Amino acid sequence: MTTAPERQAIISGIGQSAVGRRLGRSGLDLTLEAILAALEDAGLDRKDIDGVASWPGYRADMPAFSPVSIGQVKESLGLELGWYSAGNEATQMSALINACMAVGSGQARHVICFRTVTESSALATGVRSSSVGGEGRVSGFGEFQVPFQAASAANWVGLVASRYFHEFGATREQLAAVALNARRNAALNPKAVYREPLSMEQYLASRMVSTPLCLYDCDVPVDGSTVVIVSHRDTAPDLRSRPVNIESICGPFTGRDAWDQMGDLTRYCAEEAGRRLWQRTDYKPADVKVAALYDGFSFLSLLWLEGLGFCGRGEAAAFVEGGHRIALDGQLPMATHGGQLSAGRLHGLGHVHEAVVQLRGEGGARQVPGQPHLAVASNGGGPLAGAVLLSSE
Repeated sequence: MTTAPERQAIISGIGQSAVGRRLGRSGLDLTLEAILAALEDAGLDRKDIDGVASWPGYRADMPAFSPVSIGQVKESLGLELGWYSAGNEATQMSALINACMAVGSGQARHVICFRTVTESSALATGVRSSSVGGEGRVSGFGEFQVPFQAASAANWVGLVASRYFHEFGATREQLAAVALNARRNAALNPKAVYREPLSMEQYLASRMVSTPLCLYDCDVPVDGSTVVIVSHRDTAPDLRSRPVNIESICGPFTGRDAWDQMGDLTRYCAEEAGRRLWQRTDYKPADVKVAALYDGFSFLSLLWLEGLGFCGRGEAAAFVEGGHRIALDGQLPMATHGGQLSAGRLHGLGHVHEAVVQLRGEGGARQVPGQPHLAVASNGGGPLAGAVLLSSE
C-alpha cells in the first residue's frame, strides 16, 4: 500500500477562525484568520505556500455558501502559486483529495485547503442559498423538487430516513442518540455554537422539519472558516506541530445524480466510499479509534457507520442507541467536538480539523482517552461522498 500518492502527504497544520452565529464579518476576513492560525500551527511562512485548494470555489449565485475565491486569498497573502484547485462538481473532500494528489505528484509542497461559510449572517438578512435553483427556470434534479417546495436537503434526507425507518424498524429515540451525543461533546468545546444541555424529552418535543427529522437532527448554519495545510511528508522534520499522516482518501460519485432517486433509498454513496477507502490501506474498521462522521443531518451519520463498515446494513440505529458506543469513552467516539449538529456547519473540513486535534491529543476536556492513533473523517450524502483515514503513527 506504500505506492498510494496520498502517503506522500501529511497534514502539517490546522487553523480555524471564530465560529458563530451572525458574526457580521466578511468571508475573506474569516478565511485569513484561519489561514494565519494554520501557518502558525505548522511553523510555516506564507512564502512557503505554493498551492491552494478549496471546495466548491467561489460561487456568485451562492455567496454565503462559498464567499471566497482562491484569487482573493492569493492576492491578500501575496502568494506565488505553482498549483491551485477549486470546483463545484465534486465531494466536499475534494480540496483535500486534490491537495494530496498535487503534493504526491510534485506539483506543490505546501497546500492550503480552506472552507468558508457566512450562511448565518446571510440568513439573518433574509438571503437563502439552494443548490437546486433559485429565480427563474429550474433545471436538473431541482425540476422534481422546487415546484413542490422541496428545495431543502432536509426534504431529501427525510425521505431516505423514512424509508430506512420503515425497512429496518429504526426509531426516533435511537436517532436521538446522535444529536444528544453531539451536544454532550459540544459542552466540552469552547468554540461550539450550542453548548447547553439537550435532553431526550426536548429532542422528542421539538418541531418536525421533515419527518422523521426534527430541529435537532439538522446541522447549524454558522459563519466561520476552517483550514488544513497539506505538505509533503519529507518536510515533517521542519514543522512546529506533530504532523498527521494521510493513510487513505477517496471521493466516489455513484448512482443517480439526485439525492432522492438512488436505486436503493436506504443506501447512499457512503457505502462505495467505504469500499474504496479500505481498499487503499491495510487498516480495518476495527482499528479506528475516532470517527468524525458527517452529520449535516443526524441520519447521515447512520449511513456513514454502515458505509464505512462499523456495523452491518440496517444495524446503525441499534449501534448508536443509548449513546454508549459513540461517547468519548465508548467503542467508537463520534462528533467529539459537537459535530455540525452542535459545533456548526463547516462542511466536512471541520471534521478533518477535529480528527487532527484528537490524533495530536489536543482535545482538552473532549479528548478521547487512550492516545488514539487512527481516525476517519467523512462528508457528503446522496451520490457524493468523501472520506479520509488519518494516522498519527
